[in-house]
Amino acid sequence: MKGTPLTRSLDPARAVLVVNTSSRSGAQALDAARAGLARAGLLDVREVIVRRGDDVGAAMEEALTHDPEVLVVGGGDGTVACAAGRIAQSQVVLGVLPTGTANDFARTLGIPSDVQAAVETLISGQVVDVDLGRVNDHAFLNVASLGLSVGVTQHLRPALKKRLGALAYPVATLQAYRHHKPFTCRFEFPDGDHASLEVDDLLQVAVGNGVHYGGGNTVAPRASIDDHLLDVYAIRQGRLRDHVSIARLLKDGSFVEHERVLHLTTRCVQVLTDEPALVNADGELSAATPATFAVQRNALHLIVPRSSSGAVWDG
Repeated sequence: MKGTPLTRSLDPARAVLVVNTSSRSGAQALDAARAGLARAGLLDVREVIVRRGDDVGAAMEEALTHDPEVLVVGGGDGTVACAAGRIAQSQVVLGVLPTGTANDFARTLGIPSDVQAAVETLISGQVVDVDLGRVNDHAFLNVASLGLSVGVTQHLRPALKKRLGALAYPVATLQAYRHHKPFTCRFEFPDGDHASLEVDDLLQVAVGNGVHYGGGNTVAPRASIDDHLLDVYAIRQGRLRDHVSIARLLKDGSFVEHERVLHLTTRCVQVLTDEPALVNADGELSAATPATFAVQRNALHLIVPRSSSGAVWDG
């Protein structure tokens, strides 16, 4: 079952626009969003402007004080995930204007990267529900991970992202790889769907809720943001040629079949390490081990293009 076009029911007085102007194209997107919403007859939309990345959480809290029916968020995946975590399992509908560097959440659901086209989606699109990942108390849409990805995030400075765009990811990855130290993880499964296991000599561990991450890489060939499952993979440290062969398979997700990769699906997994390790959730270092990763089924109501095949409304 799919939703209905929002033009039939959207109340402009209950729409709130939040734009992170510190994201890669956020400042330019703000004017485009205003113009597009005005053309659609939505002239009285409340605005909350984020000037710095550190202000995102406070901006979302301010936006929700207006009791929105629709929360339109302009920003990257981290900004959208922040909003999603606050409106999860509510009746608020999320609209996305992808203005970040990677915009993997929008890619997963076919939301246009062009702001004007994304605004049109808000008016003529349909509402679906999608799953939301949680690591401890923090929400994530795409992937939460530890290991090499944390080093990548630490090297992925705002100036590098603004200068290189998506090319910043491979540059930061090479920098992080040079300084990476292998680690050991223990995986436990509270639902009993898998036996506990311990894996050492690791390069990276990731838990995927969505389909895409890291500027267009794919979590796994059959990954979905609407399947009520998490894709868990662990990449073991190996020789340089092993890592090169894995890297060549990241785009389509077939790397999970590599001999150095452990892959499984579950609804909940607990990850333990000998020493606390930072967790990168949608580009934000927001949790640490020991960490519990879980999926919230159909937790988020979202506007997508009517042609989108990334998710459906199933309540």
